[in-house]
Amino acid sequence: MTQAVLPLSPEWQQQLNQFSATQLAWLSGYCWARSQDGNAAVLAGAAPAAAAVETAVAAAVARKITVLSASQTGNARRVAEQLLVQLQEAQLDAQLVAAGDYKAKNIANEDILLIVASTQGEGEPAEEAVSLHKFLHGKKAPSLPQLSYAVLALGDTSYPNYCQAGKDFDAALEKLGAKRLAARVDCDLDFQAASETWRNQVAALVKDLASASTAAPAASATAASAASEVAEQHYTKEQPYSATLSVSQKITANEANKDVRHIEIDLADSGIHYTAGDALGVWFSNDEALVSEVLALAGLAGDEKIHLANGQSVSIQEALTFHDELTQNTPQFIKGYAELSQNAELLQLIQDSSALQAAVDNTPIVGILNDYPHAISAEALHGLLRPLTPRMYSIASAQAEVDAEVHLTVGRVAYEHHGHAYTGGASGFLSDRLEEGGEVKVFVEPNKNFRLPENGDTPIIMIGAGTGVAPFRAFIQQRDNNGDAGLNWLVFGNQKFTDDFLYQAEWLQYRKAGLLHKVSTAWSRQGQEKVYVQHKLRENAADVWQWLQNGAHVYVCGDALKMAKDVEQALLDIIAAHGNMSLDDADEYLSELRENKRYQRDVY
Repeated sequence: MTQAVLPLSPEWQQQLNQFSATQLAWLSGYCWARSQDGNAAVLAGAAPAAAAVETAVAAAVARKITVLSASQTGNARRVAEQLLVQLQEAQLDAQLVAAGDYKAKNIANEDILLIVASTQGEGEPAEEAVSLHKFLHGKKAPSLPQLSYAVLALGDTSYPNYCQAGKDFDAALEKLGAKRLAARVDCDLDFQAASETWRNQVAALVKDLASASTAAPAASATAASAASEVAEQHYTKEQPYSATLSVSQKITANEANKDVRHIEIDLADSGIHYTAGDALGVWFSNDEALVSEVLALAGLAGDEKIHLANGQSVSIQEALTFHDELTQNTPQFIKGYAELSQNAELLQLIQDSSALQAAVDNTPIVGILNDYPHAISAEALHGLLRPLTPRMYSIASAQAEVDAEVHLTVGRVAYEHHGHAYTGGASGFLSDRLEEGGEVKVFVEPNKNFRLPENGDTPIIMIGAGTGVAPFRAFIQQRDNNGDAGLNWLVFGNQKFTDDFLYQAEWLQYRKAGLLHKVSTAWSRQGQEKVYVQHKLRENAADVWQWLQNGAHVYVCGDALKMAKDVEQALLDIIAAHGNMSLDDADEYLSELRENKRYQRDVY
């Protein structure tokens, strides 16, 4: 059978191949209408017809723009939302998609892709972007010569693999043949100015690149949904709610190595709503004693004036108390202080990257000031410190259970240096410095990628270590209030059964009531051998596989650096062994679970 030959040039045919179904349908109708005009002999290939088709092609080709948000704590999502607004105000066909809702294989159909990517752990992508990250670095990654892209990377310079996820996406897309629209920009925690510059640059480039549109495109459902969700959040990171601490109770034994607190915060009539799986952002102030020590070591009285990023003038004491980060050291602080002090030992230390990172990990900011004393100005000290940022905690309650409250499970951080005792910034604030009845500024950070199944009959496996059990308390409370019939399996690990079984009485009650169908506990300091949650998964490998075959959703919460990786390896081994697969096939199986929201992690 002879293949029909289109009466179009190869250039036109190539353009037609890039059209969406909607564009082709529109073009078909347009050409049919023109063909009814006696002066337009389209099928005969007359010149007026050729001009008409060319005009139609130009009108129909509107560049498709996807803004992809790969967010861990919400910062990347907010920047992506701001970019979306700029593009839509420029009458461009743009949509916003969260990486957790994005099918990795769809990247082959993208035209312009703008990625805002955060980094977590040791240079890993945000949890919602793991599937896309693996796909782009895997054997099935497609060639992408048709794609134009730009990447904004968000990170934290206190970690060695700064902005690594954004760097990975940028390099992978280039390797696959995509065209970079603008140089990648890497942002630290104070990302606002750099991200705004990047947004403005990219929006201008895309506007020049995109075909002019005759009418403003309708906002996509995804974008509308995102805008709606933002509108519903009356209180945000920038405008938090002043709540009240109602309960702060230690829930580990007095002799336990860990000090964990159950925190209850009264939201009163704020109208704040949250869903099981969400996080609570907590703003805090630094310890007054720590601020006084830092001032003394720097040779400052405290009333010296400095200027904040917004131009406001405040005393250095106020800046150190409410605006500057004092409890998390960074390479930038040590490098900057070494240059200012010209201390020979410090100058030598910063030349060795491993020694520098060890100093960041093991020496607090106040320790550097104490070990290498040098008087510095208030502005210089303020300039060395990063802005104070809120701490994020997995919510440990379901609102259906506790109404106008929100509960947290907080591990109190405590350490000593040069003979002085210190606590973590937020954990010390909530555990020690804030009295019951005191004010705490909070906001909800939604986590759509850590959600219970919509179908309450679906079985779930909850895997958590230490304070990682927090969201599973919320899950069980929610399932209980829903009257869900799905099976629930808790795999929990900590140091000792006698000291660290967080919420033990509640779990036993749920077990007795028949809501908690299976409990597996792992105690790493209870006997001669250390037992962790991944060991319990391997011991129950047949059950894990059977639950997966029955449609179970798997949730992991806790330490990202070791626990979550060990759990994932255990799951891969179980899937390979009981599913009769290779490890590569098991990895693909797990990736499919992740894309289908059946494997979700809340790790930090």
